[in-house]
Amino acid sequence: MAKETPDGQEKTEQPTERKLSKAREEGNAPKSMEINSLAIFFFGIVIVFLLRGYISASIAELTVFIFGSLDKLTLNVNMLQYYAIGGALFYLKVLAPFMIVLVIVALAVGFGQVGIKLSPKALMPKFSKLNPVSGLKNKFFSKEPLVETIKNIVKVAIIGLVSYWLLANVVLDAVNLMQFSVIDIVDYMSRNVISFIWKVSVIYAALAAVDFVYQKYKFKEDMKMTKKEVKDEYKDTEGDPTVKSRIKSKQLEMAMRRMMADVPKADVVITNPTHYAVALKYEPGKSGAPVVLAKGADRVAQKIKEIAREHDVPLHEDVFLARALYASCEVGDEIPEKLYRVVAEVLAYVFRLKRKKKETIV
Repeated sequence: MAKETPDGQEKTEQPTERKLSKAREEGNAPKSMEINSLAIFFFGIVIVFLLRGYISASIAELTVFIFGSLDKLTLNVNMLQYYAIGGALFYLKVLAPFMIVLVIVALAVGFGQVGIKLSPKALMPKFSKLNPVSGLKNKFFSKEPLVETIKNIVKVAIIGLVSYWLLANVVLDAVNLMQFSVIDIVDYMSRNVISFIWKVSVIYAALAAVDFVYQKYKFKEDMKMTKKEVKDEYKDTEGDPTVKSRIKSKQLEMAMRRMMADVPKADVVITNPTHYAVALKYEPGKSGAPVVLAKGADRVAQKIKEIAREHDVPLHEDVFLARALYASCEVGDEIPEKLYRVVAEVLAYVFRLKRKKKETIV
């Protein structure tokens, strides 16, 4: 069933690239915290294994220091301060390698899931989250906390059952370790600890993979849009269709006005009786061929002819030539080469008429 918005509209449409990009800028991307936990757990164990000698030596040094000074221990403010600083430095020295590596691992796993994308908006405080009413509503009356709770219960139950199954025999066998040497006991415990860790890690990896798939699905469902949201976004990005239509109409009107203003400059208007009219201008030396100043069909054609008559521009009726020019040329284009001869004959005829008219006037 499709999710609904508070006003009852169903989210049935796939998210647009703009919405996904905006969500990413706000730090909202599909990621599984289980994968982070798995990576931190696994690399934490690896670090313990690799630094076991360093950790043991540090603990031994601290133990010798504490028990070696018990006979001369004096409790006062300065001594307590000294031991507090020493303890803090010890923990900093031992834990620093863990913290540095685990922070790097957490960042690497996070970037691996969502890619490298700096999101300043995600760091900005959101005061809407401080609203206690909405906080309680999201905590107790929404589906997400319930799903997370069920997911955590299932995870703990599975890992608990697997851990019990793995450790049951180990605990029973440990009763017989009393007859073995310390080296044998340590070897036995080490082998079982390593076996337990990698088996639990495999189970945890499977749970993390399932959670990652679920988070991808959940993100996709959350990002879905209503038909109204898609329409509103289209208006924001492409412009309101009504406004665009008005702008286009205005642009066409202006282009038509400019075209009609050029008709009086034409040398001749080629027409068929009713449907087409094409105004041509030829300026030797300026253009290689006659240029179309205006063209139109039906009502526009009649308007072109009307303006031509008003300004004594010759009209030449030629059905096939008018149709050919209308179909093959746009306003401002030179006529195609295949029509040179026919148009040249028309222009020659028009120019002869103009010369005769001038001679008659003189």
